[in-house]
Amino acid sequence: MALTDAQIAIVKSTAPVLKEHGNTITTVFYNNLISENKGLSNVFNVTSQTTGRQPRALAGAVLAYATYIDDLPKLAHAVERIAHKHVSLQVTPAQYDVVGKYLIQAIGQVLGDAATPEIVDAWTAAYGVLAGVFINREGEMYKANAAEHWVGWRKFKITKKAAESSNITSFYLAPSDGGEARLPKYLPGQYVSVQVFVPELGYLQSRQYSMSQAPRAEGDYYRVSVKREEGEDVGIKGLVSNLLHANFNEGDEVEVSHPQGEFFADPEDKTKDGVPAVLISVSSGATPMMSILESLVATQGAVAPAIKRPVSWIHSSRSLATQPFDEAVRHICRDNEHVSANIFLRTDGSDGSVDGLSYHYGDTRLDIGKLDKDRDLFLNDPRSEYFICGPEQFMIDVRRALLALGVDKARISMELFSTGDVADE
Repeated sequence: MALTDAQIAIVKSTAPVLKEHGNTITTVFYNNLISENKGLSNVFNVTSQTTGRQPRALAGAVLAYATYIDDLPKLAHAVERIAHKHVSLQVTPAQYDVVGKYLIQAIGQVLGDAATPEIVDAWTAAYGVLAGVFINREGEMYKANAAEHWVGWRKFKITKKAAESSNITSFYLAPSDGGEARLPKYLPGQYVSVQVFVPELGYLQSRQYSMSQAPRAEGDYYRVSVKREEGEDVGIKGLVSNLLHANFNEGDEVEVSHPQGEFFADPEDKTKDGVPAVLISVSSGATPMMSILESLVATQGAVAPAIKRPVSWIHSSRSLATQPFDEAVRHICRDNEHVSANIFLRTDGSDGSVDGLSYHYGDTRLDIGKLDKDRDLFLNDPRSEYFICGPEQFMIDVRRALLALGVDKARISMELFSTGDVADE
């Protein structure tokens, strides 16, 4: 149902109010929604609730909708990102009705008499339009997944567990139901949701983990690499990551949803043949980059790429011990002349790291300014694409540096391992 001009005007006029009270509204919304619908505890990330990240993200999304309600194409990227996340979490159309009820209720509860019948009616209609956009897009994704005979949560067995660094462990996951059918071939950079029961909470929790390996020709297993989150940034240890590291071993089962995600590089897109790919990451941000890197070279067992792209791997780790995929990246660079690597490592060499082998820049954080503009960043090619993954502020800083060097914003893609999206500038 289309909004009337009057309803659009009302929604846009309330944007300043949402900017002022948005976090309060969304906090009340989540408190009411979850306290009265306990089953939804399985859907929402309890850590993001506790830190306030989830309410802030929703407040930002609602504000953006109010601002661009008459120019929705500007929200296309946000809609796509959220829709992928919803499908990964198995969100259903019926849940949109529940969410709408509690969101409108929260607006009235926080704004009080300021929430006039006209404002409530306009926002009810606006929410209905937005819900329709998501339901339609997510319906397309579910239909595509169903064509590959996989909708919903599926049991996978951990067939191998291997340390990639002191705080990152890879889990090799194969379907528990067996069978000869190949697993769907995901796009390098995409993720799956892994769902486990958290005893201390008494209910399920899901987290998204990027594939850390190129799609395999055999389609027999997926690999995700999980960083054990100690909570340095948010003050809360990662519930699921710590549980996986400590309690889940080879032979144990987890539930997994169909691969999703709008952050990817397609190794079969022939329009990208010869287009340089610059992969920039820090810490566990290397996981989707490893999938992309492997997909662009002929690694053993991987689907052979249809195109050849120059690749620059740029990574930063706190120490040699926390540096993931070190040996694998070195082997790829050795065997593929079109791939190069630059490693930033905070080390003085006393940990056994070797300059020029383990790292190229020591005792420093990742600094775009230290890299060769053409050899490492491919700034001489206006087609070059940049993939960035790491903490939000890191990605913002790298994007700012690239923009200052003349890179078109449209050629920069970022993956945030958290609720919401990277703040725009």
